[in-house]
Amino acid sequence: MEAVIAVVALLFVLFVVLGAYATVKVVGAAKRRVDETITHARRTVEDHTLRAKSFAQPGAVGELAQLRLKLRTSMRATQDALHAGVGEDESLKESLGLFERLSAHGHELDAELRRLESEPDRTTLAGRLPDLRERTERIVEAADSLRWAARDRARRFADDDLDTLSAQIDVETGALRHWQTTESMDTGSTGAGSTATGSGSSTTGSSATGSSATGASTGSAKAESAAAGSAPDRPSSPPPPWPEAPASDAAETSEQTWPDSPQRQRAEEPTRPAINPPGPRQTYPWQKKPRPESTT
Repeated sequence: MEAVIAVVALLFVLFVVLGAYATVKVVGAAKRRVDETITHARRTVEDHTLRAKSFAQPGAVGELAQLRLKLRTSMRATQDALHAGVGEDESLKESLGLFERLSAHGHELDAELRRLESEPDRTTLAGRLPDLRERTERIVEAADSLRWAARDRARRFADDDLDTLSAQIDVETGALRHWQTTESMDTGSTGAGSTATGSGSSTTGSSATGSSATGASTGSAKAESAAAGSAPDRPSSPPPPWPEAPASDAAETSEQTWPDSPQRQRAEEPTRPAINPPGPRQTYPWQKKPRPESTT
């Protein structure tokens, strides 16, 4: 009994711990989401305020607002690009570390520009504007170079992958159209063979022409000598006549060769009964014998 109570108590404590852990996780996630929402809203409000100041307030205050807006926009775009690419390319971790060091200078400059917005001495503020403008340009240029380098690296990888994929697709399409390669190879071999055959036949033809001319002259001389020797001994006799064609062949050729008409075919066919006569009906042992019909 004590063991059962101990097990139940242990399960209860375990459920309580798990519930507390889940509650802490949920509360932390909700707090982070709320903080992100508040930060995003504050950032949006500040951006709109700076944009409005840059257009509405001329002079040193409006230029300070333009510098802050330019700095914040560039740093935020670079941060988003590096964080998005570091998950796919591990080499961007070093670039991300450099950007974090650059972000420290950016935050310091942004805080200084924010303090100078409430500076009452406009003359001193106008004197410090060139230095502030130069620092802002340097930080923005460094951030832009990091961002565009990361984007160019990602685009280069995409182009290399596309080139490799295009080469593989070309190989696959060539394998699928294998008959075109075979036909081109057959055409080339046939053309080479016909060229070789033509040259060989021309050589053979010239040699055969010479041999035939020599043979013809020799044969004509022999025929003349044989005719001169046999003409006085044997009289010339007429050639025998060709045999006549047999009568059966002539009779067959004189008849028509197309098939007979349907009426003649039906007349020559023997007549058949329309319905076959019924055969004896098979009986089984379990069937009753049919009773004879009585006339009474």
